[in-house]
Amino acid sequence: MPLNRRELIASSAVLAVAGAASADHHEGEPKTVAEKAKAGRVKQTVCQWCYSKTPLKELAQWCNDLGLVGMDLIKPSDFGVLKEYGLVCSMTPSHSIGKGLNDPANWDECLKAINEAVEATAAEGWKNVICFSGNRRGMDDQVGLKNCAEALRKITPVAEEAGVTIQMELLNSKVNHADYMCDKSSWGVELVKEVASDSFRLLYDIYHMQIMEGDVIRTIEDHHESFGHYHTAGNPGRHELDDTQELQYPPIIRAIADTGFDGFLGQEFIPTKDPKTSLGNAVELCSV
Repeated sequence: MPLNRRELIASSAVLAVAGAASADHHEGEPKTVAEKAKAGRVKQTVCQWCYSKTPLKELAQWCNDLGLVGMDLIKPSDFGVLKEYGLVCSMTPSHSIGKGLNDPANWDECLKAINEAVEATAAEGWKNVICFSGNRRGMDDQVGLKNCAEALRKITPVAEEAGVTIQMELLNSKVNHADYMCDKSSWGVELVKEVASDSFRLLYDIYHMQIMEGDVIRTIEDHHESFGHYHTAGNPGRHELDDTQELQYPPIIRAIADTGFDGFLGQEFIPTKDPKTSLGNAVELCSV
């Protein structure tokens, strides 16, 4: 039915109020990638090794531009650059991947490197140091787990006193790190229980564990208390978090946030396109 003049005026007034309310609702919502990242429920960082062609200071400026709070795997000699840009080292490196804590022959070397990384990290008031199980080299997984636990119990009291968490990374042994022992979340969770220290957790790498076992969200929900840090990358390929790969990152990040996680999510994909644009796209995708 056509509206008369009075009804038309009333209808226009309602639409005007609704439009104003809608404008008010959207006013103040984050618009830039940096604003979205800062408003997101998980603190995001970037792994510097993925941007090896980008000077560290330039990458640090990108972090500021995109709302990232720090970088993973920065050696202590470069901590000054991070502080210059108001960033943190969200994961300090220590010993190598292949020669790890599962072999007692490596303990002196590995524990010395972890101890030095803990000291350097604690001196800045930062929180995380990475470590690795090492490769199997024919060793039984349960023997390796017991060896890792014994080694970690030697160093976790130092980390506890320093307020630092040592994080063993879960890596895939199918594509990238053949023979690596800590290649399943169940093995890592058992190790966390064996060590029984608040200063030891797992770095759950979403890309690596998608390759080894999938079921990412359920694993996060069931075992989040064992996970102290997360890494991203698209699978297959370890590249951008776009529609060429199989992982759906927004629901994964929401699952992480829903556990009450207060650590860091490190972007660890190797860009194939313009690196800053790719990083910004990933940051925005994970800003849930």
